[in-house]
Amino acid sequence: MTRKSKKTHETEETEESKVTEGTRVTERGLRLTVLIGESDGWHHRPLYSEIVHRAHRAGLAGASVFRGVEGFGASSMIHTQRLLSLSEDLPVAVVIVDTEERIRAFLPLVDEVIGEGVVVLDACEVIQYPGREEGR
Repeated sequence: MTRKSKKTHETEETEESKVTEGTRVTERGLRLTVLIGESDGWHHRPLYSEIVHRAHRAGLAGASVFRGVEGFGASSMIHTQRLLSLSEDLPVAVVIVDTEERIRAFLPLVDEVIGEGVVVLDACEVIQYPGREEGR
């Protein structure tokens, strides 16, 4: 994604198409969504946490984890957080957005850790709102 210098407030150019409109920057990106279970793990650590830390080490623009309230996967068993049927394996989505090149380079790191789950790639348009100058 476009990197912004904090000192000069100038935006560096990237290979991706970019449009600047007022206080926002729009560019093409790729969204990686990893759909797994909350109880999935990697070396005594939650799998979603391992993916986020790998994304951070890889220098990706950002990653977020979303916990689902209900869902099912390959087992066809419905997992829910409803009080009468509390599940210990709710669905989790790890969402990462960056340039296509950087996301595709990151995929082998996901392949290493995912045993069961689904990975979704979506082309997307990213609108960034650079920080406003202080005092505005």
